[in-house]
Amino acid sequence: MRVSTHVPTYGLYGEQISQSPDFWIHCETIAARSSAYRWEIGLHRHENFIQLLYICDGVGDALLESGRVPLTPPCIMLMPPRVSHGYRFSHDVKGIVITAVADHPRIAADDHLRVATSLKDPQLVSLRAHGDGAYLEATINRIAEEFEARRLDGDDLIQLHLATSLMLLGRLAAPRDRMLEDPRQAKVQALTEMIVRSFRTRLPVAEYARRLNMSATHLNRVAREVTGSTVHDLIMSRVMDEARRALVFTPATIQQISGDLGFADAGYFTRCFRKRTGWTPGAFRRAERQRLNGSASSNDDSAEIVHIGTRRASEEEVADCFEPGVAVVAGQEGPSVDA
Repeated sequence: MRVSTHVPTYGLYGEQISQSPDFWIHCETIAARSSAYRWEIGLHRHENFIQLLYICDGVGDALLESGRVPLTPPCIMLMPPRVSHGYRFSHDVKGIVITAVADHPRIAADDHLRVATSLKDPQLVSLRAHGDGAYLEATINRIAEEFEARRLDGDDLIQLHLATSLMLLGRLAAPRDRMLEDPRQAKVQALTEMIVRSFRTRLPVAEYARRLNMSATHLNRVAREVTGSTVHDLIMSRVMDEARRALVFTPATIQQISGDLGFADAGYFTRCFRKRTGWTPGAFRRAERQRLNGSASSNDDSAEIVHIGTRRASEEEVADCFEPGVAVVAGQEGPSVDA
C-alpha cells in the first residue's frame, strides 16, 4: 500500500469530530460505513478516539503505516488514539465498530477504560480457542444492542460492558504464562490478588511491599509503570468499589460499612468517599437506589446521619482523604461532612 504524506484526522471516518458534549460513544456495523467506501477505509487517524473493531465473519486487513495485518475472524482490533490506520474488507464481512471519546468523563474516570487510551500501538486479539472469547463476543454484541435501543440507563450499561470487554481483551492479549515472563507484571498480579484478599484490613503499602520482598518505593514505581496508579490508589479503588456495592445492595448503615472496610471513623470514610467519587455516601445511596427503582422522587425519609467524633486522624487516614502533595495543617479544621 502506498502511504500518503498527509494522513487526515477524522471524528468518525469521513466526518468531522462531533462537538456535542453528550457524545461519548458510537456503535455501528462494519458494513454500515465501509460499504459506502467500496469496502476500503483509507489511511487516517483519530485524535481523541479509541476504537474496537470486531469481525465475526468474512475477512479483512488492517492497513498500518508499518504494513498490512490480516484480520481473521473471530478477532478484535483495538485502535488507540493518534495511530494512522485503515481497513480493507471482503464484501461479506460481518462485525461491529465501537468508537469512544478518549477524554470523556466516562472514560477518564474508569481505570479499565483509561488504560486503553494510553496504548501506543494497535492490539489484535484472536478470539479463536479462548475460553473467554465467546463471552467477549456476547459482550460486544450487547453493547451494540444497548446502543441501538437507546434506553434511559443504556449509557451506564454500555460503560460497564465496555470496561468488561477491555479487561477480557487484556487477559486474552497477555495470558498468565506469558505475563509472568515480565517480573513487573508478576509482581502487580500478586499485589492485585493480595489487595482483593486484604483490602478490608487496610494494610499499609509497606506491608504489601514486605510480603512481596520489595521496598515500598520500588513497589510503587512498578505499580505506576504497569497500571498507571500508585499502590495506595489501587487499594482505595478496591475499597471504594466495595463501598459502592454495599451502599446500594445492602441495608448496612454508613457506620457499619465504614467499619467493615477498615475505617475507624465514619466521618473519615465519608470524606474519602466524597473525594474519590464526588458524592457523600448517603447521597450516592439515595441516588443509585432511586435510579434502580425508577423513582423520580427526591424525597427520602431514610437519610442517614453520620456522627463525627473528635478523635484525631492518623497520618495514614489523612493520606487516604487528601491528594499527595497537598499540605494538611495540624489542627486545621477539615472539610464539613454531610452524610
